[in-house]
Amino acid sequence: MDVLKQKFYDKSSALRTEIRAMSKESGSQVVDQVNIGQIIGGMRGIKSILWETSELDATVGIRFRGYSIPELKELLPKKKDGREPLPEGLFWLMLVDEIPTAEETAWLSDEWEKRAELPKSTYDVLNAMSGDTHPMTQFIIGINSMQEDSIFAKRYSEGMNKSEYWDATYEDAMNLIARLPALAAYIYRRVYHNGNHIKADKSLDWAGNFAHMLGIEGEDFKSLMRLYLTIHADHEGGNASAHTAHLVNSTLADVYLSFGAAMSSLAGPLHGLANQEVIKWIFEMTESIGTTKPTEEQIAAYVNDTLADGKVIPGYGHAVLREPDPRFTAQRVFAQEYIQDSDYVEIVWKLFNVVPDILGALGKVKNPWPNVDAHSGAILVHYGLKEYTFYTVLFGVSRALGVMAATCWSRALGLPLERPKSVNSKWLKSQINNG
Repeated sequence: MDVLKQKFYDKSSALRTEIRAMSKESGSQVVDQVNIGQIIGGMRGIKSILWETSELDATVGIRFRGYSIPELKELLPKKKDGREPLPEGLFWLMLVDEIPTAEETAWLSDEWEKRAELPKSTYDVLNAMSGDTHPMTQFIIGINSMQEDSIFAKRYSEGMNKSEYWDATYEDAMNLIARLPALAAYIYRRVYHNGNHIKADKSLDWAGNFAHMLGIEGEDFKSLMRLYLTIHADHEGGNASAHTAHLVNSTLADVYLSFGAAMSSLAGPLHGLANQEVIKWIFEMTESIGTTKPTEEQIAAYVNDTLADGKVIPGYGHAVLREPDPRFTAQRVFAQEYIQDSDYVEIVWKLFNVVPDILGALGKVKNPWPNVDAHSGAILVHYGLKEYTFYTVLFGVSRALGVMAATCWSRALGLPLERPKSVNSKWLKSQINNG
């Protein structure tokens, strides 16, 4: 058993025993109440998912195992002379609740490199598709095509004991994470660069090699990928893609099927697809105004026109957050440190000066602040990754870290099939009338 797997087994076994005791002794204790607005409004804020890897606070933002993004930037291991955290370190932290050493992070990077080869059948499936197929559709199909290699599915069909579910899930999760950069890069080069693919550089870390295979060279872009894949990795269990993975995996569908389903959720405009909508809207704005150097007054006028047309300002607002997204701030700090001159980055900053006041003045917007999607596109465009229909795939590669760590915990703790109770409108009316 490898070092990370053994550490995870020891910790998850102890917590599983503790949770079983809590369920037996305190299972009937009421800890929250549901109101009718939450039932109608998409279960918003209802505490109903056990998720160990991260927690989202409305004012503080995301914390990974209790650590904020600025803290992680300081504490997680980095490449020699690097300034950005390695995503491998964050996965280790989410899985076993420990900041890893540089040596442990290097071990994990090497382990993923050993597992990174895509099956030939995955290439065959992708090559059979039209190049015009949306990259997220190709990404989802590519993930599902790898299900033939599922260790969990094979061992389950052979009669695997329940006590071993976590082990098979861990192996599948490690294989899936290891392969995703190669899958995503293959799709990118196939769709946007005439199939001129770039071989992996096995001397690089997980994110650095991903940047290399995309074909965008330079240490700064590798640093961006390390930061990007870290800050997008998890956002507690209630977001659409994480919840989808949690639900599907609770049926004992393996990680390929559950993560493929999660990516179908991420592809929705109200979730991960929003990151492509932001830069698309900025491109449309600069074309309408006639310059990539608009003034704040010109931007404000365009924002007001967008709202008057009954449209939203993409990249602003969040279902939970009530302050600027720390992931937005992390990208802004990156841009300030690495990027000297970019019209689109400047536009993002001007939007930050303009949009919150306009949205706040409407009197009905709970969160007028930028979210993570507001900044990412402008930085990617600066480094030459201007094909915004690919942006959600980048998001998906990162989100695997948190979802897979949490999925390992779900199987290690023996969490049951998720089955909430639904009600109809007649029942709701009866509750109101009897109230």
